[in-house]
Amino acid sequence: EEAVRALARRLLGPRAAAVSLSVDPALAAGGPDIYRLWSPPGAAVAVAVTGSSGVAAAAGLYRYLRDFCGCHLSWSGAQLRLPDPLPRLRAEIRAAAPGRYRYYQNVCAQSYSFVWWDWARWEREIDWMALSGINLAPAFAGQEAVWQRVYRNLGLNQSEIDKYFTGPAFLAWNRMGNLRRWAGPLPPAWHLKQLYLQYRIVERMRSLGMTTVLPAFAGHVPQGILRVFPRVNATRLGHWSHFDCTYSCIYLLDPEDPMFQVIGTLFLKELIKEFGTDHVYSADTFNEMTPLSSDPAYLSRVSNAIFRSMTGADPKALWLMQGWLFQHQPDFWQPAQVRALLHGVPLGRMIVLDLFAESKPVYQWTESFYGQPFIWCMLHNFGGNHGLFGTVEAINHGPFAARRFPNSTMVGTGLVPEGIEQNDMVYELMNELGWRQEPLDLPSWVTRYAERRYGAPNAAAASAWRLLLRSVYNCTGVCVNHNRSPLVRRPSLHMDTELWYNASDVYEAWRLLLSAGAELGSSPTFLYDLVDVTRQAAQQLVSDYYLSIRQAFQSHALPELLTAGGVLVYDLLPELDSLLSSHSLFLLGRWLENARAMATSDREAEQYELNARNQVTLWGPSGNILDYANKQLGGLVLDYYSVRWSLFVSVLVESLNSGRPFHQDQFNQAVFQVERGFIYNKKQYPAVPAGDTMEISRRLFLKYYP
Repeated sequence: EEAVRALARRLLGPRAAAVSLSVDPALAAGGPDIYRLWSPPGAAVAVAVTGSSGVAAAAGLYRYLRDFCGCHLSWSGAQLRLPDPLPRLRAEIRAAAPGRYRYYQNVCAQSYSFVWWDWARWEREIDWMALSGINLAPAFAGQEAVWQRVYRNLGLNQSEIDKYFTGPAFLAWNRMGNLRRWAGPLPPAWHLKQLYLQYRIVERMRSLGMTTVLPAFAGHVPQGILRVFPRVNATRLGHWSHFDCTYSCIYLLDPEDPMFQVIGTLFLKELIKEFGTDHVYSADTFNEMTPLSSDPAYLSRVSNAIFRSMTGADPKALWLMQGWLFQHQPDFWQPAQVRALLHGVPLGRMIVLDLFAESKPVYQWTESFYGQPFIWCMLHNFGGNHGLFGTVEAINHGPFAARRFPNSTMVGTGLVPEGIEQNDMVYELMNELGWRQEPLDLPSWVTRYAERRYGAPNAAAASAWRLLLRSVYNCTGVCVNHNRSPLVRRPSLHMDTELWYNASDVYEAWRLLLSAGAELGSSPTFLYDLVDVTRQAAQQLVSDYYLSIRQAFQSHALPELLTAGGVLVYDLLPELDSLLSSHSLFLLGRWLENARAMATSDREAEQYELNARNQVTLWGPSGNILDYANKQLGGLVLDYYSVRWSLFVSVLVESLNSGRPFHQDQFNQAVFQVERGFIYNKKQYPAVPAGDTMEISRRLFLKYYP
């Protein structure tokens, strides 16, 4: 109760006094969360909110602010202009969540989004989680500090540990047994800062009534374990993605080896001693890794060993597992293999995240995970890429269909993007659906969304949002939101320019938003959306210019090649960069500054900055997962993407002039030097925006609106 009241004070300041907040667990009577809102007689308090948990009360508060005060809260900003006096309710409102859990966070987001966060940023996120009704979430910070302690106790030396942990920006994949050593080691100060952060994160989450998910042992071990215990039975997994064994091929302990239980239980006991527990643990053994055997008996032994190492430390343990592997490698994970892995754990002691349920649901072909409870999750975003995207029809109907599925074991809904701070609308929608019993009327919902987001009704803005809703936000079929636009990919003559929507809808939404600028220009969320929609339009234009460049080259038309290439490299990309540089949330300098701020020395600051630069570009020493985590940021567009395009155009021009054919592999070698050069350019990028967003967007519009 105290935690929710403190949240209200952080959010509303002195106006929080007009809202009474209380928590009464009896309200839920052992079932899913419930909140009720009403206006008590008398004038002191405008509205009273009671929730069955802190999270339920916070969700009730946001419902009041959203539906009765016209307010809005998102990653890109808050619109909290409260009516004076606060509106009173004519009748009591009661809402019950349809399922037990609303889950949030993807293991990858720990690296793509949260890696450089301080407590102030975490506090804002946890506030947003509570107001969104999230009641189940990982708390993964500081685990390497505990692992280091365990490894030292087992007899490993520091250099063996340093050869195992990756740098901070790649820890998500170290934790899943994909990657080791790359961009490391972790400095001692890193461990200390993460521990202090974790204490505050778990304390705040629990005080609000959230269930924290802690990491557990999945079976992966450093090579040093084989030196200390030479008779241990461990096998090297294959290489992961495009990494060779220099940085991947991690050892996996045999589930029958006695050390499996020793290490797993030791780690969890140490972790619980440090942070307490809510009895839910996460472990992913075969994330994008092929198991050593497809024998169902072997797979059952692995999952049983992991679960026993949890219960050895906590008899009440519940295992939360990502279900990504089943749809990622469907050839391996046939029904017999899936059933074996799931049934190695007693029914009801595992919760599976159906991670990509909006596009590739697994529950449908596994008889609802063969009886294990699951959470219907929306993945939505890969790599934290920018780009307008959504599957609104799938998320508006999917969770309800999953609940009606024969013998459904669904226990809630989840949001599991690989990266956050993009496409606010989709997450607001998904959070609202987590409390609903039936789908929403989307066009009228998005009209109200625009009004709340900008703090005033505006016909042009509402029309723009309805256009975006039916186009970029309504991808149907199997949709993978991974930005493949030529803008953010290494140039070649075979680039993907396919769109799942009508490009003209985005151009028209751009025109409409600009026309609303006179009325809404003082709204921070409006300016964010104007940048985002202009950026999307520019991204579409880059594809058009690319097609012109390719066409000119293939038909040996040098003047046309010079014209299209010149406009792209010398005007469109610089203009896009200046647009992005006008908004604080689209700055490369902010990402790099946050990385350096985590450091306690110049050497650390340099290491962290290289981690941050590498992740959004080469993703590995040699472009191993090149541009997977691409971002559209002021500074990055000009000094990375634009330089690549400039080289590409000049190589094509040279090819036409000399009559020598264009060779992609030669170009790749040359452009790699440019990409690597960006990572090590030591240039300081501004962390403060410059320029007038409205003016730059209008300038782009006058030049380029088709």
